[in-house]
Amino acid sequence: MFQTFEVTARPEQGPPRLAALRDELAREGFQGFLIPRADAHQGEYVAPRDERLAWLTGFTGSAGFCAALTDIAGVFIDGRYRTQVKAQVAEDYTPVPWPDVSLSAWLKEQLPKGGKVGFDPWLHAAGQISTAQKELEGSGIELIRCDNLVDRVWADQPAPPMKPVRAHPLEFAGESAESKIKRLAGELQRADHLAAVITLPDSIMWLLNIRGSDIAYNPVAHGFAILHADGRVDLFMAAAKLIGLKDHLGSKVAQHEPEGFLAAVATLEGKVQVDPGTVPQIVADALGDRMVAGGDPCALPKARKNPAEIAGTAEAHLRDAVAVVDLLCWLDAQAPGTMTETQVVTKLEESRSRDNALQDISFDTIAGTGPNGAIMHYRVTEDTDSRLEDGHLLVLDSGGQYLDGTTDITRTIAIGDVRDEEKACFTRVLKGMIAMSMLRWPVGLAGRDIECVARLPLWLAGQDFNHGVGHGVGTYLSVHEGPQRLSRVSHVPLEPGMILSNEPGYYREGAFGIRLENLVVVEKAPTLPGGDDERAMLTWRTLTYVPIDRRLIVVDMLTREERMWLNTYHSEVVEKIRPRLGEAAQLWLDAATAPV
Repeated sequence: MFQTFEVTARPEQGPPRLAALRDELAREGFQGFLIPRADAHQGEYVAPRDERLAWLTGFTGSAGFCAALTDIAGVFIDGRYRTQVKAQVAEDYTPVPWPDVSLSAWLKEQLPKGGKVGFDPWLHAAGQISTAQKELEGSGIELIRCDNLVDRVWADQPAPPMKPVRAHPLEFAGESAESKIKRLAGELQRADHLAAVITLPDSIMWLLNIRGSDIAYNPVAHGFAILHADGRVDLFMAAAKLIGLKDHLGSKVAQHEPEGFLAAVATLEGKVQVDPGTVPQIVADALGDRMVAGGDPCALPKARKNPAEIAGTAEAHLRDAVAVVDLLCWLDAQAPGTMTETQVVTKLEESRSRDNALQDISFDTIAGTGPNGAIMHYRVTEDTDSRLEDGHLLVLDSGGQYLDGTTDITRTIAIGDVRDEEKACFTRVLKGMIAMSMLRWPVGLAGRDIECVARLPLWLAGQDFNHGVGHGVGTYLSVHEGPQRLSRVSHVPLEPGMILSNEPGYYREGAFGIRLENLVVVEKAPTLPGGDDERAMLTWRTLTYVPIDRRLIVVDMLTREERMWLNTYHSEVVEKIRPRLGEAAQLWLDAATAPV
C-alpha cells in the first residue's frame, strides 16, 4: 500500500505542545510566533520533518498557518478546510477564516499595544513578509527573524529526507535539460539579469529532467538551484542523492552541498531574478537590493506542456481509467452497508498497482461517504473509517503518479437509493462541469475570468462551493502545479499546453458532498462558421475518460446540448477504455454509459 490509514495527529496532543512553545516565547521575550505549513523550498507539500503546523495544532490540511500568541493561538484556514479544522484542533486553538481575515488585521486586534512576533525566515516567502510588514506599520507590532521555536520543543522531529534522485527519460520529458537551461538562460540575458534563484522542488526537477521521492506522492527532491545567464547551473543538493547522475546532469551543472547555498547567493553580483511569492525571506535578505522580482523562470515553461508530455499524460489517463472503472464495477456489485471507505481505497490502489508504470499515488485518496464527503480534503483513518450506507453519496477523489504522467480524477457515486435533493445538487455540479468542458474563450483570459462558468448552475439555485474550479497539474510531477489555475485569484493567462483540473463541487456540512473532476488541456480552438477569423480562441481537450454516475442525474434538468455532451463523452469512454477491460468490466461499462 502506498497509503496508510493511521492517525497522524490528535487534538489532545496540541495543548501541551502549545504550552511548551509558549515557554520558548517567554524566554525570547516574544508575544507570538508564526508557524506556516511550509519548508525552506516553499513548495505546497512538505516532508514529515517540516510538518510543524500539523505537529503543533493537529490540523493536517495542505494550506494554512498558525499564529501562536501568549494567550491565543489562531489557526488560519481557507474555505476548503473550515469543516476539517473543527475535528482536528483542540479548543486551545481558534480557527480563523483566511484570507477573509488577514494575519496583520488579526494581530492588530490581538496585540493592540504592539509586540514582537517571531518567524523563521527560511519558512516564509519574501512577498508574504513584505506585505505583512507594510500592513503592520504604525501598529507597534514587529516581525522578528529568529530560529525556529517549534524545532526547539519537537523532541522526536524526523530527519531530513535523503532519498536518491533518478533521471527522467527524454521520451517522457520531450526536451533535454541542456535545451531547457539554454532557453531559460537566454531569457535571463534578454532581461539583463545575472542569474535566477530557484527554490521550488518541481521547478528544479523539470529543469534538470530528474525526479526524486523526498515528499510522499510527489516525485521531487529537496534542493536549491542558481541558474546563471551564461547557461551554468549551480545545484545545491546532497551528493548522496545524486549518485550515478553525473553524466545525466552534464558539464553545465555543478553540484554543491545545500549548506553552501546561502553563501553562494550572497556572492552573486548584478541583478538576480527571484519570485517573491516563493523565495524564502532569508534569501531575499542575502540578496538585498540585487534582488529583482521576475518570477520563477521555470514556472510558465513547465506549465506549457510539450507534445511528448501531453501524449504521455493522455496515455497515462487511459490506463488509469481502466483501474478506476474496475473499481467502480466492483463497487456496484457490493451491497450497501457491507463496505467501508478504507476497503474502497485499498481496492482502488490494488487496481492501479497492476500498471508497471505506476510509481506512486498522487495524493492520499479521498473516499468520503455520507457526511465525510462534505469534508473537501477528507483523509480516511482508522478512527474515521465509515460504512457506505444505503442513500449515501461517495466522493472518490484519487490519482496516480505514472512515469509518463500524473492523474487526478473525482467521481461521486450513488450508494443504494439516493434522495432527490442530492440528485438535484449533483446535476447542478454536472451542468457546471459540462459548461466548462464546452467553453471557448478569447486568448489572454486568465482562470479568474472564466471560472464562474462552472458555478453558474449552482449560483442560480443559491448554492456555491469554497474551493477553486481547477488547479494546474504536472507531468509526473506535482498534482497541484502553478501558476495556472481556474480560480478567482488567478491572473495568469491560460495558454495552449497547460493542463488543469475541471472540478466543481457542492458540500453540505454533516450531510453529503459532491465533486466531479476531469483533467483537461488547453488547445487552440478552430474558427467556427460565422466566427471572427482574426479573433484567436482557446478551448479544452478532455484527458479523463471514466463514466459519470447516470443514477444521480436528473435528466430533465439538462439542456439538449448538455445531454449531447454527456452522451458523446460516454461514447468516447467506451471507444477508448472498453477494449482495455475484462469481460465483467465491459458489461458494467456498457450499462454505465447508456445514453440519457
